[in-house]
Amino acid sequence: MSTYQEKLSLLSDMIAFARVDGQINERELRFLQIIARNLKVEENVFNDLFCNPVPHITIKDEHERILHFYRLALLMHADGILHDKEQVAIHEIGVSMGLSPYATQTILDAMAASSTGMVDPHFLLEVFKAQQN
Repeated sequence: MSTYQEKLSLLSDMIAFARVDGQINERELRFLQIIARNLKVEENVFNDLFCNPVPHITIKDEHERILHFYRLALLMHADGILHDKEQVAIHEIGVSMGLSPYATQTILDAMAASSTGMVDPHFLLEVFKAQQN
């Protein structure tokens, strides 16, 4: 993430995605707070995004789009419940980001099969890299 505004856009996107199933539970909120801290977004600014989202900024760098997709997928798994609306939304988001539907599904399947809901970063990047060839 190169600009503060891009970081706020990312958080706004994540908050909107967390609301897809109709609520943001405590685990999802804690995950979002961790992301905000890692992005060096002040707590009051983060809290304001729930009422005043910032406009979406399209991520140009493919590596950053892949990481954003993965963050959203982690958020989807944060509450331990996979809602149908979340699964539909994550696929739509992946496509709208210009990511390979096959690669995104491979990552989602691997996350579902993982006991932690996470995948190795090298695996994540290799799946997307394989789709480029």
